[in-house]
Amino acid sequence: MKNEYYIPMKEKELAIMLQVEPEDRPVLSSILTELLTEQKIEISKRGKYQLLDAKNVKTEGLVTGTFISHSKGFGFIEVDGREDDLYVPENYTLDAFHLDIVQAKILPGQRGRRTEAKIVKVLERGTTQVVGIYQKSNKSFGFVIPDNTRVTSDIYVRSEDSKGAMDGHKVVVELSDYGSEHRKPEGKIVEILGHVNDPGVDILSIVKGFGITTEFPEKVMNQAERTKDEIIEADTYGRSDLRDVTMVTIDGEDAKDLDDAVSLTMDGENYVLGVHIADVSNYVQENSALDREAKDRGTSVYLVDRVIPMLPHRLSNGICSLNEGEDRLALSCIMTISPQGKVLDHQIVESVIRVNHRMNYNSVNKMIALGDEEERAKYPDVTEMLDEMYKLSLIIREHRKKRGSIDFDFEESKIILDKDGIPIDIKPYERNAATRLIEDFMLMANETVAEHFYWLELPFVYRTHDNPDPEKIEKLAAFINNYGYHIHMAKEKIHPKEIQKLLTGIEGTKEEAMIARIALRSMKQAKYTTDCSGHFGLACKYYCHFTSPIRRYPDLQIHRIIKDQIRGRMKKDKISHYDQILNEVAEHSSKMERRADEAERETDKLKKAQYMEKHIGEEYEGVVSGVTEWGMYVELPNTVEGMIHISMIPGDYFVYDENAYEIRGTHKNIKYELGQSVRIKVESVNTFLRTVDFSICI
Repeated sequence: MKNEYYIPMKEKELAIMLQVEPEDRPVLSSILTELLTEQKIEISKRGKYQLLDAKNVKTEGLVTGTFISHSKGFGFIEVDGREDDLYVPENYTLDAFHLDIVQAKILPGQRGRRTEAKIVKVLERGTTQVVGIYQKSNKSFGFVIPDNTRVTSDIYVRSEDSKGAMDGHKVVVELSDYGSEHRKPEGKIVEILGHVNDPGVDILSIVKGFGITTEFPEKVMNQAERTKDEIIEADTYGRSDLRDVTMVTIDGEDAKDLDDAVSLTMDGENYVLGVHIADVSNYVQENSALDREAKDRGTSVYLVDRVIPMLPHRLSNGICSLNEGEDRLALSCIMTISPQGKVLDHQIVESVIRVNHRMNYNSVNKMIALGDEEERAKYPDVTEMLDEMYKLSLIIREHRKKRGSIDFDFEESKIILDKDGIPIDIKPYERNAATRLIEDFMLMANETVAEHFYWLELPFVYRTHDNPDPEKIEKLAAFINNYGYHIHMAKEKIHPKEIQKLLTGIEGTKEEAMIARIALRSMKQAKYTTDCSGHFGLACKYYCHFTSPIRRYPDLQIHRIIKDQIRGRMKKDKISHYDQILNEVAEHSSKMERRADEAERETDKLKKAQYMEKHIGEEYEGVVSGVTEWGMYVELPNTVEGMIHISMIPGDYFVYDENAYEIRGTHKNIKYELGQSVRIKVESVNTFLRTVDFSICI
């Protein structure tokens, strides 16, 4: 019960009542902050301090989750097992920072669509370093203005902790104090990235902001340097010798880490497809310095101007890369496939291989899809094999389509930079027959390996994609019904074939872009798990990532499991070992994948904003790609997306209709909906926020 003699007061009122002198009031503030942290007092909605009800300090009725802050001061809490995030009003965030693990109390009643909560305790700090621009205030201190707008306060830095930073330097500051309502966070500069205008510093700032490590520790590099340049004879013992099998790698022209090769022979009318993957696990031993670093990184990160590899180049571009004409160790999945695209038989073996040709997508596409005789004449020894591969690719894709596999084929782009990192062009990235061929073969191998180990009932890491949330699908169904389309649900579940049929049905229609986007947003995110719950998007029961151990840690982990099983080492103690570690591997790898994806998106947004700075005032045709209560987003043919604030849309007073996915005028019934073509003018660009603003051309 609250103390009946206690009168809730604001800090200033408390200070006057307690006769605290102005110069001593920071001490009072510090005491109040400590009491808040210890959950002995709370701040009311009116900003007054009061004793916390004893019932509220118990953990019963509290939830634990990750705090996602917003630039405007409020935030959300992501709680495992909850579909919806909890909304945290600005005055209930305590001293939580973005990505902190917090304990919160769900507030009674509910305003609007979200459940509200109040943070009562920060359990674990998720943000320990902040990247930003240093501004010197005077001789004794300065401030770091965070790049991340989710960090809503500048960081106070004493001069002795500034590492000699000057105005305009991009820096990394380590937090030593997280501050309070009345006191800024404090920190110490630990790294100077360069001046804000120096080439490459903009991307490096994003990389550091996501906590992505760019350099390898000395111990890791030393271990990599000790790796041989060529395979040793002892490593070939007990392996299938496939060096006489004709095979090729097919990758992008600038790829250097080649981790998959393909081969094809015929057995009567059946195809014998070999997918040969670099045996990285032979060089990265479990619990070695290399392995611990790879596990921590989880994945290579592919950014617009650089690749941050999971493994040092000595391995990824050297002994682990399936370079043309060089003997390499591999794990080979060899599948016998019927003319209908069904896997009749398969083998998974440790192998020694030698790639005949290092080929690229453009060249192979010319050969198999365009029939370019000049290109075909360059590779007479593999032309026939590539033709058969093309036929098999089409068969596999058709087989996958029949079972209901979904293919969201949205435009992707490649940003072209000059030597100083300045964007000079944005070109569409086109999938062609060769890219699809490799995609088809890799998917087939991944499915085959996953099913093989599922039936062995051994610990494993699967790639899973859960069924969509029924509410989102019901909403999609209600919306498309307005356009004469239908999807069938059985017992609140939908078969992926229904989504596929919908996407096929809307091809070429004016509502195609709109419905495809809404359908995509209805899907859940794929992740790594130890339970084989299937892959909704691919419409398959068994799926894993086996084909890229150079750049994805789950693939490397799977290779170890495969080799332990092949070599007869999968005994009780080994099974127990994998049971203990794989859940954490799957969870961490999923988290690192999301981080890498987000870093890639942010660097793309930055370079697109920089590119559009040179096109302010120009007009373009675009497509409405998103609608919200604050406005609409328009995507240009070059994939640049800009926003038009709802108050800036001319011709009427507009409101957002969530159910119809549109913004509609209240008087003249003018409307803007997803997928609608509009002509826009580039109004302004903010490279700091990585945003582009458009206006409607009248």
